[in-house]
Amino acid sequence: MTESQKAPDSGRLAHLIALTRSVVPPMHPAGRPFALGAAGVALLLRRVSRRLGVVGFLLAGAVAWFFREPKRVAPTRTGLVVSAADGAVSHVVLAEPPAELGLPAGERLRISVFLSVFDVHVQRAPVSGVVTRAVYKPGKFLSADLDKASEDNERNSLLLTTENGTDIVVVQIAGLIARRIVCQVAEGDKVTVGDTYGLIRFGSRVDIYVPVDSKVLVEPGQRTIGGETVLAELPEG
Repeated sequence: MTESQKAPDSGRLAHLIALTRSVVPPMHPAGRPFALGAAGVALLLRRVSRRLGVVGFLLAGAVAWFFREPKRVAPTRTGLVVSAADGAVSHVVLAEPPAELGLPAGERLRISVFLSVFDVHVQRAPVSGVVTRAVYKPGKFLSADLDKASEDNERNSLLLTTENGTDIVVVQIAGLIARRIVCQVAEGDKVTVGDTYGLIRFGSRVDIYVPVDSKVLVEPGQRTIGGETVLAELPEG
């Protein structure tokens, strides 16, 4: 094969690889040990039976798919709060933010997003700002769609302060099956809206608290896309 013939072939291969990457999202690093473990089990099953091997590799693929981290494009306009997670809006209510954050007493608007096992499970920063506080609190593992899960379940709470001084609270809440919350940021870190900051494994919920005079733009039952769907518009000033 001549060099001129190789060039179109290499171009088609590069295009195919780029197309595959655009369709198949990358995996969050926290999921790699699980996916590799599942693949190892599949290889062992393959030695026992071809059918068991096929089942094992399908399960390994499902594990890898669960930990997917698709690329998202966040809105750039200031004053917006975007969803921290893929899922369905389960509650829009007035509620006190987690006590462990030490905020002044007073209710805020709480927008809760419930994640099923089929949703993307990485969490993304709802606003750009600085992590003022980060507090983990152990707790129960009630079904994450229950309202009391916000108070009783294991959770990791972040207080984010925007450039203009507005405080936004985002809380990762473990669910009935979820038993591990991963948070990749700490107090003092800067975050950019839409960037991945954590992960909850296997079914969960994310609560976002915004000022009471914010304009909520979603309704219970509405589907959200983490890092893209606008939940609320913050008050001016």
